[in-house]
Amino acid sequence: MEPNVLPEKETLESEDAADPPLLTIFSSSRSRAFLKQFYPNVTLAEWNDWHWQMNNCITDVPALSRLITLSPGECRTPDIHPHNLPLRITPYYASLLDRENPDHPLRRCVVPTTEEFVFSPGESSDPLCEDEHSPVPGLVHRYPDRVLFLVTGACSSFCRYCTRSRMVGKSGNESNNPGRWSAAVDYIQAHAEVRDVLISGGDPLTLPDDALESIIQRLRRIRHVEMIRIGTKMPVSLPQRITSSLVSMLKKYHPLWMSIHMTHPEELTPECEAACARLADAGIPLGSQTVLLKGLNDSIGPLKKLMHGLIRFRVKPYYLYQCDPIPGSSHFRTPVSKGLEMIQGLRGHTSGYAIPTFAVDAPGGGGKIPLLPEYVIGRDENGIILRNYEGKIFCYPDKE
Repeated sequence: MEPNVLPEKETLESEDAADPPLLTIFSSSRSRAFLKQFYPNVTLAEWNDWHWQMNNCITDVPALSRLITLSPGECRTPDIHPHNLPLRITPYYASLLDRENPDHPLRRCVVPTTEEFVFSPGESSDPLCEDEHSPVPGLVHRYPDRVLFLVTGACSSFCRYCTRSRMVGKSGNESNNPGRWSAAVDYIQAHAEVRDVLISGGDPLTLPDDALESIIQRLRRIRHVEMIRIGTKMPVSLPQRITSSLVSMLKKYHPLWMSIHMTHPEELTPECEAACARLADAGIPLGSQTVLLKGLNDSIGPLKKLMHGLIRFRVKPYYLYQCDPIPGSSHFRTPVSKGLEMIQGLRGHTSGYAIPTFAVDAPGGGGKIPLLPEYVIGRDENGIILRNYEGKIFCYPDKE
């Protein structure tokens, strides 16, 4: 796979004629080949319509088996998973999966395995205690000046390591819930200390444009809300969702930021690049959030390639997270020392802009705790003793 080689651009008819595209959306040769093989009666225009993608997600094992050869370790009955994290993969994201290799990184992200039934000490369905910090349904107020607004439990694809597997895809969480949204907005209105709202879920971009705008518009009317952020994986799992009409709506509500969930460099496709370009061209600052996953992105080669690709896509690497201890996640979790090793392998070996902050979201509701390799060794009579990225020792003349 050549994820960063741009194919010839193709003009599609799936855009609303009254809403001309900000740039041409194009489909890679990979997508066209996948479409021809598995969806021969689907047009390219349908393929590039995000509604078609959402309506045709792979949600059961027979449909998945038609696209990939399931291995014995991949779960053939995800519907009986004890925590009921459903199977859901967009056709677009399915086109990125290796058909035969169960160890393919993107395949491991979305295909259920029998390892999800193995539970380890310290795991919890709500490891971050979000429910305990929820003053009204769908709102988490853990930090003094910011809140997490969970507007939906729907996603385009379900990541098997999702920290909110307890709620995503569950009945009652997927559809619009204006009453719950109103209660959350009323809470924010009543708490003047809240200056930053992160809209998340699930994935907020599964909502229709008008529903999403109604939420953002109400938040923007609150004088003390200075900053609105959206957390999403759509530019990666369903880049067709980043339509010109969506972007035209979002740009009306600056300052608006977006955090994009990126996992592996093979997600950096031409379609993803086009989606990020639309958002960046609309003046929306983009940051990435990556979960460190064992055997998937926990070596410096793939991780550095991902960070470099993000920079090319105008996405600032923001956080590298230690995987949260949800039930059945031990096969994904690395030692914390591995994350420190990854930062050590990036610091000094690439641009500072390409280095995320490694953080553990502390179980029990402690919030994000940033971690760094040990660069400060100690002090002597001359100042502070430092170790650089090469392991060399230096003294800075620091006076207390």
